[in-house]
Amino acid sequence: MVKFIMTRNDLIKKLQEMLKVYPQKDIAYAVKIMFDSMVEALKREERIEIRGFGNFTIRERKSRTGRNPKSGAEVKLEKRKVPFFKTGKELRLMVNNKK
Repeated sequence: MVKFIMTRNDLIKKLQEMLKVYPQKDIAYAVKIMFDSMVEALKREERIEIRGFGNFTIRERKSRTGRNPKSGAEVKLEKRKVPFFKTGKELRLMVNNKK
């Protein structure tokens, strides 16, 4: 099975195909603004909800002891915040070809 990873540039090219009226430079700028806005909202621990797609939130992970996978040595992992994405119902149905 061949896996395809969509990069930011792939997204910009896809939008350029759909919105031929706008120059690629403007589309790239709009994508940058969108992603930067999302990052800033998550830094402020705000929830981002895109209806039909999903929600982005911040979750806190407790400090714990982990292991270095290469050496097996114990490593102290500090408390940290991680972004979390939960898919929306419509996206799940589309992915499973049920809609």
